[in-house]
Amino acid sequence: MSTNIVWHNGKVSRTNRENLNNHKGAVLWFTGLSGSGKSTLAHAVEEQLYMQGCRTYVLDGDNVRHGLSSNLSFSEEDRKENIRRIGEVAKLMMDAGIIVMTAFISPFIKDRADVRKLMPHGDFIEIYCNASLETCEKRDVKGLYKKARAGEIKNYTGIDSPYEAPEKPDLSVNTGNISLEESVNQVMSFLENRQYIAKNDSNDSHEMPSRLRAV
Repeated sequence: MSTNIVWHNGKVSRTNRENLNNHKGAVLWFTGLSGSGKSTLAHAVEEQLYMQGCRTYVLDGDNVRHGLSSNLSFSEEDRKENIRRIGEVAKLMMDAGIIVMTAFISPFIKDRADVRKLMPHGDFIEIYCNASLETCEKRDVKGLYKKARAGEIKNYTGIDSPYEAPEKPDLSVNTGNISLEESVNQVMSFLENRQYIAKNDSNDSHEMPSRLRAV
């Protein structure tokens, strides 16, 4: 890093932005095997938050590979760099007072820990989408596990590259066995109990759009 770079502090603080938004900023880091439901859950949570008036954004693994990380391969080194970039982007968005959701396999404990260190204490929420490899392979809508088993894809997490499950996630959601609606309710209840968002007293559970209930 150049020694000529100096951090410039603006006049509008994160607290100012959060007060404008009427909720805290946070990073919800969804991690799990491919097919564990990370993207589906992240987008469903985002829609629920949006319906409650929250400012949100989802950083999705495939989408980021189209732009920010389009120059990276799937080698271990490049996957680490991909996660580092996402962490830095998520931190900036959180500073804007946004609830940021990231949906990445992010297979290595150290990489996730390094991202957590970037954030103020309590602002990085690691959400483990807990689904077995067998379940994820059965859901293999892209056919990637099949290709990995056949040796057509190398360094595929869960097959010939390890996935290090969180030892103490902030929240573990059993996405392999419970419905999407139940999964969303768990995340929303967590955010309410930790006072990131205001408690929704209109219902005991969070009403979801009908198109999401069947996912």
